[in-house]
Amino acid sequence: MTARGDFVSNRPHRAGRSGVSAFAHLAAQAASGDPGDRLAALRLCVPGRIVFTTSFGLEDQAIAHLIFTRKLDVEVATLDTGRLFAATHRVWEATERRYGVRIPSWHPEPLALAAFVADAGIDGFYGSKQARLGCCNVRKVEPLNRALAGASAWVTGLRSDQSDGRGGVELAAWESDRSLVKFAPLFDWSRERVADFCAAQGVPVRVSDPGVLRTVAALLPPGAGPADARSAGGDRSGRRQTRQIARTRDGSSERAPD
Repeated sequence: MTARGDFVSNRPHRAGRSGVSAFAHLAAQAASGDPGDRLAALRLCVPGRIVFTTSFGLEDQAIAHLIFTRKLDVEVATLDTGRLFAATHRVWEATERRYGVRIPSWHPEPLALAAFVADAGIDGFYGSKQARLGCCNVRKVEPLNRALAGASAWVTGLRSDQSDGRGGVELAAWESDRSLVKFAPLFDWSRERVADFCAAQGVPVRVSDPGVLRTVAALLPPGAGPADARSAGGDRSGRRQTRQIARTRDGSSERAPD
């Protein structure tokens, strides 16, 4: 748990009590291991807008489920880069239907995007590292900056074991560039634990996400193979079947909402 000095000493107004006590409260929640309790603690400790930006990946879907089912006052938004896969659109639609919500999107500035495409080409980001960075800035970074403008906290789906570079991810840290708290409620969860959680809760996911096929296959009857797992997760009827199996694995006959 990181309680950065500049947050504690210079920015206590960002926390509901004092900077020290707010971070101490969040630190206590880190020990619980429950990301829902962590999100609730963040909402309690940090006033103002809290924004969660989702890409509809596995971790983000778990966090969205907790926000929506607990009815937390956290804004959920996504960045529509204009290059999203059809599978992502399907999960976006399924998520809105599952929780009865609308998830607003932030888009690239049209003139900046047109200028980039005119210079680099529609697929020019494949050509060089510089082009990839330019594309990322136009399609992701600038819309993200607008989405987070004026926010007090930013919720992310980062986990510490996602890569060597993310080994230092902690529950909360002060992001000085944006003057907000960056919060990672799943920072100490494994990919497998997130996948199991999503399967048990009937959370809409992309079956292609790493960890999902393993979890779906584990829920299917003995003798089922990878093709069966892909089929179970790949269409709406299959996802309903998978959620039903997940719900009944512990002997319950309750069926998750579509």
